[in-house]
Amino acid sequence: MTATRRTFLTAAGCAGLLGLGVTATSGQSETTASRDSFTIRSGTDQETTVFVTSAEESGPTVMVVGGMHGNENGGYEAAGDVAEWDIQRGTLVAIPKANAAAVEEDSRIASGGVDLNRQFPTGEEPETELARAIWDVVERYEPETVIDLHESIGIYDGDMIGGVGQTVFSSWDEAATDDAKAAISYVNENFVSRDGYEFTVDPFSSSSNEPTGLLTHKVARDTDAVGFLVEATSKDTPLEKRVRWHTEIVQQLVEEEVLTSSDDGSDGGDDGGDDGSDGEDGNEGDDGGNDGGKEKNEPPVARIQTSPENTTDGSLERGDTVTLDASASEDGDGDIAEYTWDVDGDGSFERSGESIELSLSECGDYQVMLQVTDDKGETATDEVVLSTIR
Repeated sequence: MTATRRTFLTAAGCAGLLGLGVTATSGQSETTASRDSFTIRSGTDQETTVFVTSAEESGPTVMVVGGMHGNENGGYEAAGDVAEWDIQRGTLVAIPKANAAAVEEDSRIASGGVDLNRQFPTGEEPETELARAIWDVVERYEPETVIDLHESIGIYDGDMIGGVGQTVFSSWDEAATDDAKAAISYVNENFVSRDGYEFTVDPFSSSSNEPTGLLTHKVARDTDAVGFLVEATSKDTPLEKRVRWHTEIVQQLVEEEVLTSSDDGSDGGDDGGDDGSDGEDGNEGDDGGNDGGKEKNEPPVARIQTSPENTTDGSLERGDTVTLDASASEDGDGDIAEYTWDVDGDGSFERSGESIELSLSECGDYQVMLQVTDDKGETATDEVVLSTIR
């Protein structure tokens, strides 16, 4: 993982925040970490909350941002989960809904507004009041690492025109690139089960190339911090899975910095236990966490095979029957104990069995999800779309 660039103990609470236009609240968690929160842009439709968790043990500061674009649900849901994590050292700053007005409207930008993630020019003052308020938080807490969570409707292939999903863009820093590669390697192996959906890593574009004015670009170029911009695809991907991808990548990127105590001898950090989603591909709190010395259970891998194989090319007709086979699913350190299926896309797993048949009685698309559970209770999912001729 990336070596700490500036190690210091940041003050808990919101002292010194006068001039940022914030309203402070504070609380104490059941752990040794203290929790505080405050609002920026108070009294406006841009009002949003900044969450600060400070551990007793000194260490670096990590900042996680979501909701820069209000219709990228997985990013702000994941950032909200991260805001609730317990940490072992240092400070965790989270702004789950950076553009709260856009989130409220479920729109990329708020009505009458501008693209928030184009308002952070390198070497200059941010261009809007909301962007300046967010940048004030950066300057106040001086994070070593800033991670901005986004989503795209496409999958990145080196050309941004078709979408940038399934990519971690990182600072021009060898250690940052190595960290990003290690993070996606873990996530691809354990949480990505569909071909073509593997995450990749790419460095930030140069300051003269579009797009410009991104928060993470400014962070990487105007401060000592390392920046990561995480893009998950929403293409044929349920929200729960996107949230899981985001939270797992963040955990891998910051595990050594704030999730692991410097003197506990642990190889892994505490993933917060309550870090949000029920998990598309595994139970929260059991993977990548500090389990008190017990052997970590690896999550299973869910795989759907269909007969016939081609289910989205228009060859299926109304009245056809498709066999859905989960026998290729596996668990590297145990056995698959249960196979359950959601065959109507309602989020409820109403059928069970290693193999099932589904009759396509109507024209259209059928979204089918498989959930496998291993002998230690860990789960994983895979999904497939069956398309009949309209």
